[in-house]
Amino acid sequence: MQQQDIENLRLLMEFEAARTEPPVDFPTLPDLPAGRYIDPRFYELEQEHIWRKSWLFAAHMDELPDPGSFVLWENAGQPLILVHDQDGRINAFYNTCQHRGAPVVTEQSGRKSSLTCKYHGWSYGLDGQLKTVRDQEDFRDFDFSCRALKSVRCETFGNLIFINLDQEAVSLRDWLGQVADEWEEFQFDKCRLVSKHTFDLECNWKIAMEANTEVYHVPNIHPTTVAPMLDDRRNVNSFYPNGHGRMIAPNKVMNEERARHYGRPLFPDIETVGEIGRTCTQSYGVFPNWVSPLSHQTLPPLLFWPTSIRTTRFEVWTFCHPDEEGNVPENAINIWTNEDGSDLSQVLQEDTEFGSWIQKSMESDGFSGVPLSYQEARIYHWNQWADRLIGIENIPEELRVEQVMGDEWLMPNDPRLKEIGANVSAG
Repeated sequence: MQQQDIENLRLLMEFEAARTEPPVDFPTLPDLPAGRYIDPRFYELEQEHIWRKSWLFAAHMDELPDPGSFVLWENAGQPLILVHDQDGRINAFYNTCQHRGAPVVTEQSGRKSSLTCKYHGWSYGLDGQLKTVRDQEDFRDFDFSCRALKSVRCETFGNLIFINLDQEAVSLRDWLGQVADEWEEFQFDKCRLVSKHTFDLECNWKIAMEANTEVYHVPNIHPTTVAPMLDDRRNVNSFYPNGHGRMIAPNKVMNEERARHYGRPLFPDIETVGEIGRTCTQSYGVFPNWVSPLSHQTLPPLLFWPTSIRTTRFEVWTFCHPDEEGNVPENAINIWTNEDGSDLSQVLQEDTEFGSWIQKSMESDGFSGVPLSYQEARIYHWNQWADRLIGIENIPEELRVEQVMGDEWLMPNDPRLKEIGANVSAG
């Protein structure tokens, strides 16, 4: 992060602490329709567009360390297989034999020299090309070249593996945009996988995710955990193209003290992380379902996957940089769970405890929509971009959000800096 960016953030933090109303040019946010959480029509639109057109975080390179390594992946509702090929590439295919549709892999993960369907023995290379067919003489005019496994877009950001079901999608780098530039200091190409755990939540996936995209709830939900450690009144929200967002708030207690407070081990220092990452909670939302604070010690993403309109698969990951020997530290544990990974940490329990209650309330006659405050604007920004990706014309009028936040609020623009300048000049 450049020095001018740091200075601007510090100015914005003081602006947020001192303001008595939203910024002068910030629009009034209309209510989000309740149906976006409970209406099957909107859920189907999400399935058809958001999960089929977005870049989705799928795996870490440590899960596919060697040629032949594979993992099954079905979080987007499609049966996929990720494979490390002989040339070092990570490929993604539909886990679907091109003969009769049987899976070419049934184990969750492992290592194979080829991908062979157990149903009739058709065998594919790690590049997805069909290599052998049993009793080939019984097929007339058979063309191997057009019977390869159907591929899926697969690209990496450092050691992170993303997939996209849309063959016409922009590149992952273009999708991330400025976020990718800001992430350079965290050196994702060196990060190692500490652990991953999965939990089931009884609420719509957006209810769960939104609890991690604003600090308005911090004094009430986290009075003894987050609130004493985070200066939520100085939180600065930023909005990026493609629905991404960021919030940065000064730490009242530094990360090292937090680790000792929670009885957590200290992770190896990421030397390239600058002042903001060391002194503030810096959390990114990457559209559609990634939320992660990033610091000079840990890179711990949270992922929210719909399993139905009212249930969510919640993945909690922890990455860190290797120790001096190039290994994951022996005492490293997932920061989002208890030590054995059997339950969520206290903070995430606080974030998720009302999910099922909120779901019931949203499905009741007592709820019609969500009035969002300026502090919750990242939620509105996400919904605007969701509608753009779906296609506003495809959404029933009563389920749409109004496009009130204009491009003037997209990074690197920030109208608040002009307002600060006007106030300084006036003073």
